[in-house]
Amino acid sequence: MTVPLEGYLLLSAGMFCIGVFGVLVRRNALLFLMSVELMLNAANINLVAFGLVHENLTGQVFALFVIALAAAEVAVGIGIILGLNRNFETIDVTGAVTMRR
Repeated sequence: MTVPLEGYLLLSAGMFCIGVFGVLVRRNALLFLMSVELMLNAANINLVAFGLVHENLTGQVFALFVIALAAAEVAVGIGIILGLNRNFETIDVTGAVTMRR
């Protein structure tokens, strides 16, 4: 018993929609980063599912690159969050507007 492609696509679309909702609604920088990670994981599910359907490893290779990109994004994001916390004593992303001069 195998899962059809539509099952993977529905799961991925649901995860991506939840991630977009989190990015648009949340003000907390950590939850913002978690939502972006959710969207990247949804893209990974699509890549692997289409690689499985076409019976090649291209989707898995691209998914590995996306995972590496996500790790770099988290490293930069944590640095930005620490900078926000030091300067404003909060991790609210709307506080970054006051950093402009």
